[in-house]
Amino acid sequence: MGLFRRKASTKATEPAAAETASASSADAVGSARTDEPAAPRERGPFDSTQVDVMGPRVDLGAVWLPVLPGLQLRMEVDKKSQKVTGVAASLKGSVLQLQAFAAPKSEGIWDEVRGEIAASLTKQGGTVDDVPGTFGRELLARIPAKTSEGKPAVRPARFIGFDGPRWFLRGVLSGRAAVDAEAAKPLESVFANVVVVRDSSPRPPRDLLALTLPQQARTEGAATDGEPAGASPDTPSFDPLTRGPEITETR
Repeated sequence: MGLFRRKASTKATEPAAAETASASSADAVGSARTDEPAAPRERGPFDSTQVDVMGPRVDLGAVWLPVLPGLQLRMEVDKKSQKVTGVAASLKGSVLQLQAFAAPKSEGIWDEVRGEIAASLTKQGGTVDDVPGTFGRELLARIPAKTSEGKPAVRPARFIGFDGPRWFLRGVLSGRAAVDAEAAKPLESVFANVVVVRDSSPRPPRDLLALTLPQQARTEGAATDGEPAGASPDTPSFDPLTRGPEITETR
């Protein structure tokens, strides 16, 4: 895995070919916690109560992220609070951006959030298709953008989500993974093997679950793109439209 980098982001916002959790290390993720034992499932994302060991994952606080050789992580940090609010995993021209949020105990929020994302993208002149995907319904989007020369372009992106017990995990696939099914598979596997660590504190729906820098970055003093380790990025939000490096399709 590449070095961890800390990058300024304007706003905050899918999965590694880590070993799939087995029945001995993971149980099913349900839409709500129950007293009945859940049937084993082979793919997550998973809740921390359903995984016995961390396995080949890096501890980022609210998220245990699977890792792959060559996978690079970029942490997104809130300017005011200096809290880590998101993580982007990059691999061979593809990017998976992840955030975890609190959700109601009784129901998921992905259907609602998906509709809001689609409406927002459409309002900005993009096109969105709500289609069945690897993890259920997902959005295939083409977002208006500009090339480095200022020419009109289109930025493809895939928005995926998963409703867990009292949490919601959102991913945005960009770069090659947004348009190439084969290129998307490694990062889809990362998403599928994420473990979400939800604390017991009451939280309003959509409250961002805080992440932490990995131990390697804390030890080495994470820095990125020539910025000092203490550099402060812009405050992130629940806006899905400005998320990390992308590739564009010129019109």
